[in-house]
Amino acid sequence: MYKISNECIECGACASVCPVEAISAGEGQYVIDDKCIDCGSCAGTCPVGAISPGE
Repeated sequence: MYKISNECIECGACASVCPVEAISAGEGQYVIDDKCIDCGSCAGTCPVGAISPGE
């Protein structure tokens, strides 16, 4: 599952490209829930590089 770091600027670019709608606005940054299918679409759209593969 991908993760969003605290570098998130809350632009919403990642949420708009997620094919399973696993990304939503959280407190101070966007968050990815367990619906994530590890496709990586979100990581490629983040303008600040705040999204990376989880462990």
